[in-house]
Amino acid sequence: MEDGKKLQEARMRLVETGGRVSQDFGTGRIVGQVLVYLYLQDGECSLDDIGDALGLSKASVSIAGRQLEQLGLAKKVWKGGDKRNYYKSADNIANALQHGILSLARQKIQVFGGELEGSLALISDIPDDSPSKNELIFLKQRIERAQKLKNGLEQVLGNPLVKLLTGIKS
Repeated sequence: MEDGKKLQEARMRLVETGGRVSQDFGTGRIVGQVLVYLYLQDGECSLDDIGDALGLSKASVSIAGRQLEQLGLAKKVWKGGDKRNYYKSADNIANALQHGILSLARQKIQVFGGELEGSLALISDIPDDSPSKNELIFLKQRIERAQKLKNGLEQVLGNPLVKLLTGIKS
């Protein structure tokens, strides 16, 4: 295999791995693919170029680009005289990834906390002498344990030392 093809295959393997990892984190496969593609490019890329290289629609790439921009993992770049949108990976991608992953973890923990509270509220009006008493007690105990876990995770993520080490500002 010639050198150029080996380089392209190596890039595409990394792009696909980035897509799978991103999907595992719940941010979507395309977001990860676009992030890794941009990271492996020397300079900015147009939405058209990214879409063509990855076999994706311009709309999908545009949505992924905006998500990456919101997470601080990519920057939109303007080129004078060109109406197309260009993106490049963030200058400090490691810091941006740390921030993005921790922000995502915080969001997921908040959603989980809301579901715990909603579930507890849903079962709160079940009388203690219900025929389902044992199941009710068990479920309440599990929800309360999960709330303690959630609170512990929030404390860890909100710890000033964690914020210092990751460079996250309150």
